[in-house]
Amino acid sequence: MDDDYQKRRVLEKNRIRRRGIYLLPNLFTTAALFAGFFAIVQAMNLNFDQAAIAIYAAMVLDGLDGRVARLTRTQSAFGAEYDSLADVISFGAAPALVIYEWSLRGMGKLGWIAAFVYVAGAALRLARFNTMLEVQDKRWFQGMPSPAAAALVAGFVFVVDDYGIDPENVRWLAFAVTLFAGLTMVSNLKYYSFKTINLRKSYPFVAILLFVVFFALLSYQPATVPSERGSAAPETTPAPSRTSAPAWPTKSEKGSITSTS
Repeated sequence: MDDDYQKRRVLEKNRIRRRGIYLLPNLFTTAALFAGFFAIVQAMNLNFDQAAIAIYAAMVLDGLDGRVARLTRTQSAFGAEYDSLADVISFGAAPALVIYEWSLRGMGKLGWIAAFVYVAGAALRLARFNTMLEVQDKRWFQGMPSPAAAALVAGFVFVVDDYGIDPENVRWLAFAVTLFAGLTMVSNLKYYSFKTINLRKSYPFVAILLFVVFFALLSYQPATVPSERGSAAPETTPAPSRTSAPAWPTKSEKGSITSTS
């Protein structure tokens, strides 16, 4: 009996040791985690536009890892837990730190309390989502999803910063946006999940037209670069040549020198 028990234990250990993780979907999750960490670093360096863009990049990568896992049939419990932990950083800590460094720092205790409410709301939202996977309707989310809340906060920072508005003038609005995003994540409001959209299904022609209008609105006010055609070339003074001959005195100068001597 003891020998059989030891053999079973050895076989079980070998089976666990050989069991690995699926690389492809977890690479997307790691990339999303890196984007969230990069947003935190850029916020500490006061590059808030780059921090907001990094959060949006994390949203794209977070949306791809689950679909890649389902397409390649590489879903795993490890991947689900790893994805939730990465979401806490990318959509919880990163947006809160970005908006705190951008505007809420000047509010003192109220600023960091609002940022903490957002982080706690994101963590509670993800914990509730993981415990309700089996009973929740796939068509709806209960509470605002953490990527949507992160998009709200990061988009607010990006738009205000892009228009050159002083963050001190909108600190109370930033305070309200942060609290709203944090509290709606733990609310019981239902949000459509878009998981029932089948991309292989045919849709009316107006659908592609809406995408065209959307991209046209995005490019309504593109970045402008000043033209160099009408600008005059700056005046430059020629640098003295090292090989030029010394300036010898003229005849008149020589006469004046001899007369004075």
